[in-house]
Amino acid sequence: MDFFEAVEKRHSVRNYSDKEVGEEKLQKILAAIERTPSAGGLRSFHVEVVKDKETKDKLSEQTFGRAGFEAPVLLIFLADLEISASKYEERGRELYCVQDATIAAAYSQLAATALGLSTVWVGAFHEKEVREILGAKENEKPVAIIVLGYGK
Repeated sequence: MDFFEAVEKRHSVRNYSDKEVGEEKLQKILAAIERTPSAGGLRSFHVEVVKDKETKDKLSEQTFGRAGFEAPVLLIFLADLEISASKYEERGRELYCVQDATIAAAYSQLAATALGLSTVWVGAFHEKEVREILGAKENEKPVAIIVLGYGK
């Protein structure tokens, strides 16, 4: 699938089959994320890959009843406020790292679509609780949860 076809076909899917996402496809998505542009080339974000049901259930409780967490994979994008602040001070802390994480999340959706997978972007969640569930540091800000799998 070419880029423009992926852009055209990408849409939010909220119901997923239990078919597993193959490791090869997941690795291709993660590789696409690694190629995203970032402010100053700092890569001031990271991605948590969540596959286990217990963690997905805990995260689901923090998303105001959003559907789709039965999908096999969640990608949680966390901005690292301190990495970007090290070069860009407050603007990096407040904006650039969030932009970096957002760009990466968007790339993940397009890569998934190109591979025949479905996604939905979840941005409505309790930030503090999501951070705690993931064991993330205080300087790591959850920005987006991308639900990933095969749509029904």
